[in-house]
Amino acid sequence: MPQNRHIEEAQKRYGYRLDHFQRQRKKEAREKHKVAERARKYHGLRAKLYNQKRHLEKIEMKKTIRANEERNNTHKEADAIKDGAVPAYLLDRQHVSRAKVLSNSVKQKRKERAGKWDVPLPRVKPISEDEMFKVIKTGKKRKKAWKRMVTKVTFVGDGFTRKPPKYERFIRPMALRFKKAHVTHPELKSTFYLDILSVKKNPQSQTYTSLGVITKGTIIEVNVSDLGLVTPNGKVVWGKLAQVTNNPELDGCINSVLLV
Repeated sequence: MPQNRHIEEAQKRYGYRLDHFQRQRKKEAREKHKVAERARKYHGLRAKLYNQKRHLEKIEMKKTIRANEERNNTHKEADAIKDGAVPAYLLDRQHVSRAKVLSNSVKQKRKERAGKWDVPLPRVKPISEDEMFKVIKTGKKRKKAWKRMVTKVTFVGDGFTRKPPKYERFIRPMALRFKKAHVTHPELKSTFYLDILSVKKNPQSQTYTSLGVITKGTIIEVNVSDLGLVTPNGKVVWGKLAQVTNNPELDGCINSVLLV
């Protein structure tokens, strides 16, 4: 049994305390007061970071409330003259129609712009810098240690040109450069071997994203023009996002799931 799972295991075997749900409800009710107290108590940089975090949470909450209100919103119809006579008891009625809910494509574009997607792997294990990079000793006496060799799979574009070896800080080995990935379409239940266009987001670090490092959980853009996907306007979809679901440096290939 893993460590720190003894409480869940006991609940499965013997059930909950008689007042478990009441205590849980009271704890949730106290939480907002504790949050406010922490906001008052913190000061300096810690307070700035905490308030920034709370600000983002409030924005998300307001967005969710607004989306629900928009879904249930009603508005009056335009005063259009209808054919036929209207009975007297219907004259004072106001006809209302449901507001249109935003289409999925617009919502998807908003999420992409915000850098948020519904992904198969929402959390991934962090990778240490020692595991990601290998220190390369340089200089006549091998005392300089400012160069790093990337030990994970990377993607570089077709027009990529290396810097002169003397000035290159991050070395990306040719053997670990990949240009194609196995992409599974979740609705079609089929896998395609597609070209990689770019690395959009590596959850480990922004540095790894700029270097094009591909690890488990990375969001990549793949060329789906061969699949024949089209937008509601009839245009052919060129690039689509996918999330890597395996460890490419261990398997020797990139497996990913398309974000539809």
